[in-house]
Amino acid sequence: MLMSEKWIDEMDESRRTGSFFIFITGGIMSSLGKGIASASIGTLLQARGYAVRMKKLDPYINVDPGTMSPYKHGEVFVMGDGCEADLDFGHYERFTGLQCTANDSLTTGKIYEKVLAQERRGDYLGSDIQVIPHITNEIKRFIMDGHELVDFTICEIGGTVGDIEGLPYIEAIRQLRIDLGVFRIACIHLTYLPYLKTSEELKTKPTQHSVKLLQSMGVQPDIILCRSEKDINDDIKTKLSMFCNVKKENIVAALDVENIYLVPHKYHLAGLDRQVCDHFGLLDQKLEKLVEENIKEKWVNIEHAICTPSKTVRIAVVGKYTKLKDAYISLSQAINHGAIANEARVEIYFVDAKKSSQNLEDELCNVSGILVPGGFDSSGVEGKITAIKFARENKIPFLGICLGLQLAVIEACRNVAGVKDATSREFSDEGEIVIDFMNSWESDGLAEFRLPSDNKGGTMRLGSYRCKISGDSLAYKIYGATEITERHRHRFEVNIKKYRELFEIAGLKFSGMSMDGLLPEIVERRFHPFFIATQAHPEFQSHPFAPHPLFTSFIKAAINYSTIPLFQCAPQC
Repeated sequence: MLMSEKWIDEMDESRRTGSFFIFITGGIMSSLGKGIASASIGTLLQARGYAVRMKKLDPYINVDPGTMSPYKHGEVFVMGDGCEADLDFGHYERFTGLQCTANDSLTTGKIYEKVLAQERRGDYLGSDIQVIPHITNEIKRFIMDGHELVDFTICEIGGTVGDIEGLPYIEAIRQLRIDLGVFRIACIHLTYLPYLKTSEELKTKPTQHSVKLLQSMGVQPDIILCRSEKDINDDIKTKLSMFCNVKKENIVAALDVENIYLVPHKYHLAGLDRQVCDHFGLLDQKLEKLVEENIKEKWVNIEHAICTPSKTVRIAVVGKYTKLKDAYISLSQAINHGAIANEARVEIYFVDAKKSSQNLEDELCNVSGILVPGGFDSSGVEGKITAIKFARENKIPFLGICLGLQLAVIEACRNVAGVKDATSREFSDEGEIVIDFMNSWESDGLAEFRLPSDNKGGTMRLGSYRCKISGDSLAYKIYGATEITERHRHRFEVNIKKYRELFEIAGLKFSGMSMDGLLPEIVERRFHPFFIATQAHPEFQSHPFAPHPLFTSFIKAAINYSTIPLFQCAPQC
């Protein structure tokens, strides 16, 4: 048998005997959009009829991002099972509709924690523990876990190629190409082509160096995704193909777009999903018409909804992490989903809660809705309370999330019921502690307990919890159900057992309660057109194709409050 025939025979056998793996690496700089690229590849493969699973491998040594400041790492995304994970999981779930779990999120901290526990038990029979093979073996085990249940496992490698903490992950990819065969693995490298205005040209040298660095570690990229603000011409693709050892048709443009939900269709037009399928020998020309219909039905329609709104509305988000938009990324997306559902465009104004009361009120005069998001500690609390008071007194639509609910309760106690020292245990041990640390509650018939001395993450209610909604309420009108499930991430609770009468005097109605009736979940204000707050984080379950009803209703109320003619605002696309 000729070598070429043997090669083809081995390739066909590989494709018959297992699922496929796609690894997304990043070069040159961080924040290029590996998460959105990964999510886009996942949804395009779904449009072709394949089952996918999304995984993320983060090189930082933290066990999870739960204790990190949003300014350090952006938003902490919470999965249904309570796993605190990287914000890219939000992109995965919103683009693909998948429900990710703790088994899809890996950090260096988790790996070392597991390996050291095994070493203490004597599982390694006295061997000295090394990065290779012990750490890399655990990485490979994580990647392989559950692969037989799907057609494609898509793994994003956090950080940038060349980061010292990311070396074990690149090594694990190198080993897997040997273990599984090159026909079951594709490496997609995302880079950046800077544009020099003085010479009016895109520069390829940074990408060449990034690819050479990856090659020096034993990994050859199969496809290069080139982020750029300018179109990539044929000469640039030819140059990159030659110097990066990648087929010219596998140099794919990833041009900047105005909205992240335009990315999947743009990637499809650039041929990315075709080249991925071609790499694995899965391209079937007979199915291309059906693929086009699937992508058009989903992503072209959403593109039309985004680019052709009939109205515009302004929403203020009053928080303390306003200098980094990634700190509230799921929240921003959920607000936009609500706008899409109302055929509207939303202008989000991030208002720094640490400003003075007068400055805050001045900024809130020109908005049609006020949202107070979650947060921790006392920083910016008084500013958020000022915003809630402003929304209550001026009948502006208000939505409170997590801490936003707790502060709505405190504001009502202070300014309606007259209890001026109402506060939370999180901020002070003095005064009327209407928000307190709860030691136990019931979830799905099982008792859960916690102590203030537990580890930070261990003291929180994390993940999905059910909630009972009273029939005669705004919450019922919004959800259309008497029982819902929402994701949580908080440590303190409304002390309704001690202060129920005070809350009634303050005009609060608890329309949603935990299943055991002990913990308030949703609060409303009587005699207000739209004032509702939830202890949960509904933004984590909102998708562009399934906007969360709370955000849809909030945006609708804001539109009814004050609609701004579209011609006064800049176009979205």
